[in-house]
Amino acid sequence: MRIAGGRIAAVPPHGDLTRLLQAWSDGEAGAIDELAPLVQRKLREIAARILAAERWADGWQPTDLVHEAYLRLLDWRMVRWQSRGQFFATTARMMRHVLVDAARERRAAKRGHGADFVPLDSVQVAAPGLDVDILALEDALAALAHVDPRPSQVVELRFFGGFSIDETAEALGVSPRTVKNDWNSARAWLFHELTKPGSA
Repeated sequence: MRIAGGRIAAVPPHGDLTRLLQAWSDGEAGAIDELAPLVQRKLREIAARILAAERWADGWQPTDLVHEAYLRLLDWRMVRWQSRGQFFATTARMMRHVLVDAARERRAAKRGHGADFVPLDSVQVAAPGLDVDILALEDALAALAHVDPRPSQVVELRFFGGFSIDETAEALGVSPRTVKNDWNSARAWLFHELTKPGSA
């Protein structure tokens, strides 16, 4: 999804966007072409937030990240779009996976050397001054998702996607109070996993 210059359309009302997403799921011809320009600005905002959080991701621009994630979405046939919140949450997760895959490729090219690091306190766990390997953080999130998927999704949306409490609640179909509880428990879990003996 290359974003052209000029004015970018605002995100349409919930009902209109949901209708287009469902039409895309149903294979309706032209639905994706109608949808794309309507969500560009929001997707660029999400990409910019992710890149600001992922300070190790040098060389990436929001437009490039949106484009790469969008190409993956076009090839992803298993999803059934239900709401705008689900769409933006899934796209944020896809953008993060693009960056993590790029980090894995760099690691492989360097034969295991030159790891990318992110300050652990930037994920707002109680570990000031401690840097962790970004792939170790990704592995810890994957392990958390195995134990309890929702808190892992909350971290992806809140930290990496820059979603507010309310936006995260909408995307996951839960209450804001549940999001806050999951956010707190996920941070504590990540701190434990990333600081225990033998962790990367």
